[in-house]
Amino acid sequence: MDTTHSSSSGADGAGPELQEHFEATIARDQRVEPRDWMPEGYRRTLIRQIAQHAHSEIIGMQPEGEWITRAPSLRRKAILFAKVQDEAGHGLYLYSAAETLGADRADLTERLIEGRQKYSSIFNYPTANFADVGVIGWFVDGAAICNQVPLCRSSYGPYARSMVRICKEESFHQRQGYELLMTMMRGTDAQRTMVQDAVDRWWWPSLMMFGPPDNDSPNSAQSMAWKIKRHSNDELRQRFVDMTVPQAERLGVTLPDPELRWNEERGHHDFGTPDWAELKRVISGDGPCNDRRVQRRREAHEEGAWVREAATAHAAKQAAQAREGAVA
Repeated sequence: MDTTHSSSSGADGAGPELQEHFEATIARDQRVEPRDWMPEGYRRTLIRQIAQHAHSEIIGMQPEGEWITRAPSLRRKAILFAKVQDEAGHGLYLYSAAETLGADRADLTERLIEGRQKYSSIFNYPTANFADVGVIGWFVDGAAICNQVPLCRSSYGPYARSMVRICKEESFHQRQGYELLMTMMRGTDAQRTMVQDAVDRWWWPSLMMFGPPDNDSPNSAQSMAWKIKRHSNDELRQRFVDMTVPQAERLGVTLPDPELRWNEERGHHDFGTPDWAELKRVISGDGPCNDRRVQRRREAHEEGAWVREAATAHAAKQAAQAREGAVA
């Protein structure tokens, strides 16, 4: 099959046989690979989604990374350091997946630090105390698992394969967060108060992680038609609520939603409506930590310039030596 993204006639410049082959591949639940022809809209949608996902992993290192030096024990420091390192790896996997679509990693980074590409709204909230670290593991990584496990069956091969390892590690992160909270709930009254306070602050932003409601989500329908994603925002949000309620009961905390109750007829929990106006504000750059998160990412990028230059020079030297050896 012809490579990647260029073609000659018809929709997206493709001949009808290429378009038909792509549609048949999607219909059969088979994978689209980088060498395959794909519609330009499919490619753009994937780059947007994968880049936003990668940016979220990299920016997501910051809220918990701030607590590495302040963690209360060596064990907690080691756990937190390992988790932050995992998130960096996730970002690198995903940038690599975007590159198979023709995206340039340096360009994606520039778009992020210039505010031209988004990342998950959840990372624009502050971590006020150490219980927040546990709640991020429980809520944020739990929401990520709900959202990302179906992506292991995404129609684009490199994205789907990268999600397999990411989801395994996210599952471990969720268990780490829940274990931390369980330990704190067995501690002092002050520790239990910290946990409940963190739950109160992170619950609604965590529900917003799944994106706007389906009737206000401009990209979901097409992404599902192409099988890039498998479930709608509202379906995933419901799955997260149903998963989290019994966990909260076992932990001994109250979820801050007076409308939360089991609906026997639906077989699901009913729950209140998140503040969608707040979500739009945070996505638009008006969250509590937007400026701080992007500024820190910009500083890290600038401070790492010498490393990138050295790595490029070393790679060029190795390539030159390999060419000389081949000639000899």
